[in-house]
Amino acid sequence: MGDLIPLFPLGSPLFPGIVLPLHVFEPRYRALVRDLQALPEGSGRRFFGVVAIRQGWEVEQVAPAEALYDVGCSAVVQAVRPQPDGGFAVVTVGGDRFRLLDVVVREDPPYLQAEVEWLSEEEAAEEAAGDQEEVLGSPAGGADLDEGLVREVASSSLDVLQRGVGGLFTRYVAAVAGLQAGLGQDEVGEAAAELADGDLDPTGVGALLQAVGDDSRALSYLVASAALLTTEDRQALLAESATRRRLVAESRMLRRELTLLETVGAVPAPLHQFAGPTSLN
Repeated sequence: MGDLIPLFPLGSPLFPGIVLPLHVFEPRYRALVRDLQALPEGSGRRFFGVVAIRQGWEVEQVAPAEALYDVGCSAVVQAVRPQPDGGFAVVTVGGDRFRLLDVVVREDPPYLQAEVEWLSEEEAAEEAAGDQEEVLGSPAGGADLDEGLVREVASSSLDVLQRGVGGLFTRYVAAVAGLQAGLGQDEVGEAAAELADGDLDPTGVGALLQAVGDDSRALSYLVASAALLTTEDRQALLAESATRRRLVAESRMLRRELTLLETVGAVPAPLHQFAGPTSLN
């Protein structure tokens, strides 16, 4: 038996540390918010699980376990504001990742629940240091090295990877914003260069990167939530437990998307100020 938590399906996954505002208007999810508000302060249970939907919106009318992805993220309630129509404006922030074990459909409570197991995060440096083949090139080459040295090499490798993904993300934001504004390819390139040099930051990407600082895990989740990726790509990033591997995957994805942007000259969806997913409850 896993931990039983309320479930809130959405069209896109939520990531740890990412703010998720919701307009809750459907009766069953109004009941969910009221139930959370009734919990004692400091109970540590004022959260619900967010999982991405594979198909359709009426999850209960198909097999829920088949309609939902199996890895989600808790949404910790930060603020609730009642609305005149009886709904709620809710601000949450992504908490811990979990894996769905079973989806529970009942009349009381009216919203979905799920049995989940909580997923741990692998420490980036430790995970990289343990993977000597990838960090040092071959198992034989790293077999006799001091553990501290391997960890130092892994940490340096992570720093380089983090800077690379940050740079690619900056270029990507500039390309998307430039194409949205109707700029030509040359102008998009100039805007990307200005962003990279820190001379101009109309998109706010510089402030976002400054906010995450040297936190490679936070950067990986920022990129995963903000880039205009498919649900499948985002879900794969959420399911990845190691920051280093997540950043490697994002480096590949950003390079792929930049190639498409530069070749096709169009973006697949509105930018929406690089906001996180919103509710379609």
